[in-house]
Amino acid sequence: MNKKGYHQIEETLFHEKLNNGLDVYLLPRPQMSKTYAIFSTNYGSIDRTFIPIGETEEITVPDGIAHFLEHKLFEKEDRDVFADFGKQGASANAYTSFTKTAYLFSATSNVEENVKTLLDFVQDPYFSEQSVEKEKGIIGQEIKMYDDQPDWQSFMGTLKSLFKDTPVNIDIAGTIESISEITKDDLYTCYNTFYHPENMTFFIAGNFDPDSMMSLINENQNNKEFAKLEEIKRYYPTEPMEVAEKEIIQNMPVSVAKCTVGIKESHDELKGEKFVKKDLLQDMIITYFFSKSGQFYEQLYEENIIDSSFYFETNLDKNYGYSIIGGNTDNPDQFIDKIKELLLSTSSHEISEEDFERMKRKKIGQLLRSMNSLENIASKFIHYNTVAVDYFELIPTIQSLTVDDANQFLKEWITDDRLGVSKIVAG
Repeated sequence: MNKKGYHQIEETLFHEKLNNGLDVYLLPRPQMSKTYAIFSTNYGSIDRTFIPIGETEEITVPDGIAHFLEHKLFEKEDRDVFADFGKQGASANAYTSFTKTAYLFSATSNVEENVKTLLDFVQDPYFSEQSVEKEKGIIGQEIKMYDDQPDWQSFMGTLKSLFKDTPVNIDIAGTIESISEITKDDLYTCYNTFYHPENMTFFIAGNFDPDSMMSLINENQNNKEFAKLEEIKRYYPTEPMEVAEKEIIQNMPVSVAKCTVGIKESHDELKGEKFVKKDLLQDMIITYFFSKSGQFYEQLYEENIIDSSFYFETNLDKNYGYSIIGGNTDNPDQFIDKIKELLLSTSSHEISEEDFERMKRKKIGQLLRSMNSLENIASKFIHYNTVAVDYFELIPTIQSLTVDDANQFLKEWITDDRLGVSKIVAG
């Protein structure tokens, strides 16, 4: 077991790659009463086209299957796994993103039993034709619920305007039509391909002894048999740099229009240093301009273009990236025009050394505050680990950034052909 100390943040991380390929990370925090564990696979909704393990031809599975599989793993032939966690005093959950599927629990007692339950239920799939058909109705209701939510439709409308072929423009849950095509065999094909330990990561943080915990996980995994993993061959479409559609308008029963401007930040596969540098600068710069203390926020507010619903978010993942700026507005066209005007003006803006040092301190402060949450640490660690970045080294990386890095980023950040718009209007 490898041990690494991060003296700047006073953390110690233990890591071991088990014989079956599973990466296990332990972050002991003996001063805390709670423990949080996450078991994640490098498999999400955009992994639609791949060569199944043991086969030679690529296939494309129905949209929404990764999310469907996440739901079905909790249901066994004789029980629901949520009840097992409940009896052991744990709160369990799971989520599917565009690139990952994760299963998790938090608990203040029976931690070792809950770790075993987490490992065992994820590694013991049970799918039947009857249960698959039943789940289609349940997930179908979930899809319909999101279809009626203006905020979600605004978000997905923005992604559809930005991305032409990358499956990030498809709802993670799929559609009523796509999930109707899912079969038991499809689920086993995806499970057997992507749920091998070598494609998975186990991370646990909280109150436990690292030696005992690693022994428990090793023993649990040694009692199971896994064939050696072949290379997983995934296929993603070639995505153009320009947006798919300049504007997408949807009519919904809303009292005030919802508008977003999206920035197509990336369409390439990024890892390591290139990823983390872009990820940090992307977030720091959009915060610099659009936070309440930002260069543009006061101007937008004084001109009555924005109100308290105004927001911005940014995301970078292994093969796509976007930023979204949006809010409610009585004048959608004015909102869109002003946001785009400000964004396009950034290429001639120059950030001062003093401002950039302030931006770095702010980012480090946000990062340190977020490390008070075990849930946040676990999800962020998994996210960065997938792209070969050490989450606990982010502070030194931020400190190493220069104002020249920021200004070079600004010169290349915005072009008109990478801006997309989503409008939700009454109708």
